[in-house]
Amino acid sequence: MRIGISVITHTGQNIWQNGLGQNVVFLAELFQRLPFVESVLLIDVGDQGVMPAQVDLASRNLRLMRAHEASDEVDVIVEMGGALDIEWLDLMRARGKKVVFYCCGQPYVGLAEPAIFTKPTHAPRPDRCDEVWYLPKDAAFAPMMRLLHRCDVHEAPFIWHPQFIQQRIQEVEALGMRYGFAVHETPADSARRGLRVAIFEPNISVVKTSSIPMLVCDEAYRADAGSVHAMHVLNTLHLKDHPTMLYFANALDLVRQHKATFHGRHDIVGFMVQHADAIVSHQWQNEQNYSYLDALYGDYPLIHNSPWLKEAGYYYHGFDAREGAAQLQRAAVDHASGLDDYRTRSQRVFAVVDPFSQRNLDAYAARLLHLCRDAHFANTASRP
Repeated sequence: MRIGISVITHTGQNIWQNGLGQNVVFLAELFQRLPFVESVLLIDVGDQGVMPAQVDLASRNLRLMRAHEASDEVDVIVEMGGALDIEWLDLMRARGKKVVFYCCGQPYVGLAEPAIFTKPTHAPRPDRCDEVWYLPKDAAFAPMMRLLHRCDVHEAPFIWHPQFIQQRIQEVEALGMRYGFAVHETPADSARRGLRVAIFEPNISVVKTSSIPMLVCDEAYRADAGSVHAMHVLNTLHLKDHPTMLYFANALDLVRQHKATFHGRHDIVGFMVQHADAIVSHQWQNEQNYSYLDALYGDYPLIHNSPWLKEAGYYYHGFDAREGAAQLQRAAVDHASGLDDYRTRSQRVFAVVDPFSQRNLDAYAARLLHLCRDAHFANTASRP
């Protein structure tokens, strides 16, 4: 079985722009470890013809090619990192190839927000694929996707590997900086200093915005000014002049007392090593997020509302900013002394999402074998 996975290359690309680019690489490397997979390649639907600098294709035994070049090189096509040409997909399916749409983004807002907020979008023909795969976070939308795409939909495991964050950590270490929570001499010292909080929500969709994290920080500061030393709100420069954002921000004590800073986009490693030692996040129906795992990998206090991650970090429920503030205060006082237990709980999460664990290898093998159960591929030595 030969597999092609779509990616989109573009000017100024960086592997840290979103989690999808990393996810494509992890999935490709997982497929390579399956005994019935002969080869894996990446199908470029962008305009650069090269992957981001952080992705060494040669060391990963991966090739990057355009769709027309891949026509005779693939048996299974996974539309994942970029939309493929519909006519090409129709041709490939007519030739007996199998096509999967791997939906990683939140599918409901992908339909609703472009129309409501007049955002640009790409809307390919729904019935272009043989199956849809979705992540556990989107199980509630499975019936919607089944009706829309007119095919079977199946859940696939959420996977993550620290290879890219390890690479970035080495880069900052070469500059004399260290990624990871710094333990002060005593927990009391940490509490008196307060936490420098970073909020990394992208602020381009209602599923991940900085509104609730800002309230969490401000409520913690009002309850105990010693718990929050500073609040850094990233990905907000495009909102800085919006009346609602100005009204909201100026209502916060942290802003009024000049303890808040608003920034553009930064990668988590580069920003944390210089400016912050805790992260507050919020999501709505989008609970599996690579940034959470990156934060946990550095042992940073992660105050979050992801039920999937309930046993790790500092969890608060839903939109309960007061509960989030209590968790932030708890982290300010107790994180250093409880670091060993915190790290142990994070390691359990890493084990579950490891792309190369036998459990995840078996799960994706089962998905591929089910997809290709009635296929008869030509021009390949291996068969599913």
